[in-house]
Amino acid sequence: MKRVLSPKWTLSLFAAVSVFGLAACGSQPSSTSPTPAANTAATSESAPAPAKIAGSLSFYTSQPDADAQALIEGFSKNNPEVKVELFRSGTEEVMSRLQAEAQAGQVKADVLLVADAPTFASLKKQDLLMPYASPEAKDIPAEWRDAEGAYTGTKVMATVLAVNSSKVAALPDSWKVLTSPEASNKATMPSPLYSGAAAYNVGVLTRQADFGWDYIAGLKANQMTVTKGNGAVLKSVAGGEKEYGMVVDYLVARAKKDGSPVELIYPNEGVPVITEPIGIMKATKNAEAAKAFVDYVLSEEGQQLASSLGYTPIRKGIAAPEGLRAQDQIKVLSANTDELEANREADKKKFGEMMGAK
Repeated sequence: MKRVLSPKWTLSLFAAVSVFGLAACGSQPSSTSPTPAANTAATSESAPAPAKIAGSLSFYTSQPDADAQALIEGFSKNNPEVKVELFRSGTEEVMSRLQAEAQAGQVKADVLLVADAPTFASLKKQDLLMPYASPEAKDIPAEWRDAEGAYTGTKVMATVLAVNSSKVAALPDSWKVLTSPEASNKATMPSPLYSGAAAYNVGVLTRQADFGWDYIAGLKANQMTVTKGNGAVLKSVAGGEKEYGMVVDYLVARAKKDGSPVELIYPNEGVPVITEPIGIMKATKNAEAAKAFVDYVLSEEGQQLASSLGYTPIRKGIAAPEGLRAQDQIKVLSANTDELEANREADKKKFGEMMGAK
């Protein structure tokens, strides 16, 4: 029910309201709605704009220089305020440097990308890696990433047979050709003392019932040449110095595409596969930039870049480049990662003693 005010009260109320309105004029938009303005301020304070990713990032890798630079350039387009510093060498040399830094308590690397999972398993055991569950990792098969996020594979790289097609008339389909008379003193392979992929291959092959250390002894008896890395193997076969080689697939596919007389063969027994994992060092001084770098490598854009560089992508849904098999078309020879890690140094030592490699 409405109350009716007397003329005297009406006049007093009008005067009071007029004075209040003049005092408040220009200080707030409406005397009847202060609450929305207060809520807007609170919302603005509780949701600040995300900080820009900036600073320096130290990237250690065993990738070829050109591939590492392409990766850095792709990342830098999306993160122009991050300066990426690169250290590149063979996996074993990268790890020697990293271990020396760890022992001195001065790890300089923020992000590491090298050949194989057992290398990262060793670093995880030493508590040198920072777990990171990248949102991009969900599209990578579980068997190729650490369950606790310490490292994640970035590509699928099979070690295959390469042959010089101008010198080998009948293409082989088995690893056993390397111990046969036709390949005597005509084959070459990378040294596991330098190449992480080669160390992984020796560990895997010697744990297969059809190969074992007897296969390595057969390579020695057949005068297998052991050279420093995969690049040297490919160069030797493509140049005709050797007719057969044990080498990572993408190098052979690239060389053939460029016109070299080489053929890539996936032996029927299967092939060892490395995934060149990536991980963040626990001592990183720029965790946000490191996470962004990992995200880029695993992203659709990063995986398309990997394919354009000639690698089989590890992310589902992205096609393999011409000349290589897709991940689901490869017959994989494998062994337990923890066992490979635990025996890695012993395997390398035994191989060196048997083959006379240094």
